[in-house]
Amino acid sequence: MEEILSVKNLKKYFVKGGFARQKETVRAVDDISFSIKSGQTFVLAGESGSGKTTVARLILRSIEPESGDIIFDGIKITNDASSLKKIRTECQMIHQDPYASVDPRMKIFDIVREPLDIHAIGKPSERKDLVFAALRDVKLDPEEIASKYPHMLSGGQRQRVAIARSIATKPKLIIADEPVSMLDVSVRVGILELIKELQNKHGISFLYITHDLSTARYVGHVISILYLGKIVETGLINDVLLHPRHPYTQALMDSISEPNPANLQKEKKIRINEPIETDVYQGCRFRARCPYAIEKCKQEPELEPSGDKRSVACFVKID
Repeated sequence: MEEILSVKNLKKYFVKGGFARQKETVRAVDDISFSIKSGQTFVLAGESGSGKTTVARLILRSIEPESGDIIFDGIKITNDASSLKKIRTECQMIHQDPYASVDPRMKIFDIVREPLDIHAIGKPSERKDLVFAALRDVKLDPEEIASKYPHMLSGGQRQRVAIARSIATKPKLIIADEPVSMLDVSVRVGILELIKELQNKHGISFLYITHDLSTARYVGHVISILYLGKIVETGLINDVLLHPRHPYTQALMDSISEPNPANLQKEKKIRINEPIETDVYQGCRFRARCPYAIEKCKQEPELEPSGDKRSVACFVKID
């Protein structure tokens, strides 16, 4: 399969503080690389503050990187103003909050049509058909829903409208940033199934951003685990989640809540230590919380191959 997106040595730093506070540099994304193949769902997982959404903003060119390259559909888009139209037409985003990601003053028809008008896709007389086709693709009845306002819909319906808006321009890549985390558990599976159906029907690639590894395994093909701006483990999703080799990946797996009373008595394979005062950017970033940390962890581990299509950044790989 061809690569639709390639990220190489991407960096993005922010400076916080100033005036009364001492300035501090935060390495939100620090020299990461990954690629997404056409028709593939690539999962970027990690806890809040790991840099997942910053990666999405860099790809969409809403912020610029310190260094590194982003190649979308064979075209280098980093610091290239001429590529903005391509990336913003052929790469769309599904936001986390279906309540805040749509304009409450617009009707559903206008919400879905807006990107078609902005990018001048199709003739004006054809755009109604394109809007109705997008709504049907997300299992909504256009005749019933097109004239409604967002407040008249449920959370699941709003998220389907947001998905319809994202597919209206027929993108090659969709970035789904925690697309089900704010929905009722009862409707999450329906949205995840819809993502898989759209991928099979239209061949869309997905960058699926999440902290929930249970939903990641349901839709993903390949996964990278992000911790404080660094990828610590990457590989085929079943290999990584069923047999994690980095202590942080194992800790994320242990945090998954399963509906089984026996799990209350289950011994965790790894218990994260309380962080100690240390410079997280010196050596392994996880070492202050890792129960397996050794002296060598004061050096920064490289992301190295560890089996077939698998890489781990750890000196003490667990089994």
